[in-house]
Amino acid sequence: MKDLITLFMTFARIGLFTFGGGYAMLPMLQKEVVEKQKWATENEIMDYFAVGQCTPGVIAVNTATFIGYKQKGIVGGIAATLGVIFPSIVIITVIASILSNFSQYAIVQSAFAGIRIVVAALVLNTVIKMYKSAVKDKIGIVIFLLTLVLGLILSLSPVIYIIVAATFGILYQKRGGFKNI
Repeated sequence: MKDLITLFMTFARIGLFTFGGGYAMLPMLQKEVVEKQKWATENEIMDYFAVGQCTPGVIAVNTATFIGYKQKGIVGGIAATLGVIFPSIVIITVIASILSNFSQYAIVQSAFAGIRIVVAALVLNTVIKMYKSAVKDKIGIVIFLLTLVLGLILSLSPVIYIIVAATFGILYQKRGGFKNI
């Protein structure tokens, strides 16, 4: 029971302090799940996040569910999922009841503008950390740059990029690549 409470509370903290959606939770996942709790490695977090992007639903919820399931099976997945959504439910309920009265104020708009800037910086920081841990060779740089450029030009679903990269990874491995995995 203690482990389930720890799962719930850890993901409730992540849910409480994550502004800006699933990508914004990456820095907290890194700190809480990888460094503090040691429930997953950096590579596992990236894998969970990639699969979480491909599956229906919110990335944060999917990722929490995967990590919780890994730790304590179905009950762990439920505890982590409830933990990550609980703060949002409470906060959204409170904000929805009062925001319509205050959203036109400049101070509220300025606060949200500031929060968006910080979230962008946190996401960029996480992308740099993920790049350093994931890209190990020239082929990794090519995959990264190609995906980045195509992602900026085209409006394709992330699922397509992930499926193509997974297929390429399998084919490349079969030809003797990725020996440093």
